[in-house]
Amino acid sequence: MTQEIVLPDAAATFALGEKWGRSLPPCTLLLRGDLGAGKTTLIQGLGQGLGIADPILSPTFTLINEYHSGRLPLYHLDLYRLEPDAVGGLYPELYWEGEEVEPGIIAIEWAERLPYRPPAYGEIHLTPQGEGREIRVNWVGMADPSLNPPC
Repeated sequence: MTQEIVLPDAAATFALGEKWGRSLPPCTLLLRGDLGAGKTTLIQGLGQGLGIADPILSPTFTLINEYHSGRLPLYHLDLYRLEPDAVGGLYPELYWEGEEVEPGIIAIEWAERLPYRPPAYGEIHLTPQGEGREIRVNWVGMADPSLNPPC
C-alpha cells in the first residue's frame, strides 16, 4: 500500500514524524530523498514523538546514533558517506532483527545504499516541492497494510 502525503513546510514534516513517534511500534523506516529533502527533519519529529529529550542530529560522520530515553529506542543511521558494499560492515540487520539490541524504531537515511532490506519496512521517499515536500510511503512485507500502525 502506498500513501502520498503533501506537506507544506518543514514544520509539517516535523509534525508528521512526531505523530508517527507517538504511535509506531518497533519498525524499520527506510528514507530516501535528495539533500535537503527533509529526511532528518522527519526523524527529529520521530524523536520528539518518542519523548527523546536529546537533540536528534544526523549521524553523517558517526554513521549511527542511538537514543534510549524515549518510549522506544531510536536507532538513526545515515549511509550518505558509504558505498553500498561498505554498508554491510555496519551490520544494520542487528537493529531490525532485535536480538542483540532492544527493539525500537530504526530510521535509515540514504537507504538506497543498503545492499539488502529487512523483511518488513516502511519505505519513505521525500521530494521537495517549493517550501514543502511530497512524501510517498510504501509499507512492504505487511500481511495487511491497513492494520494500525503499518510498521
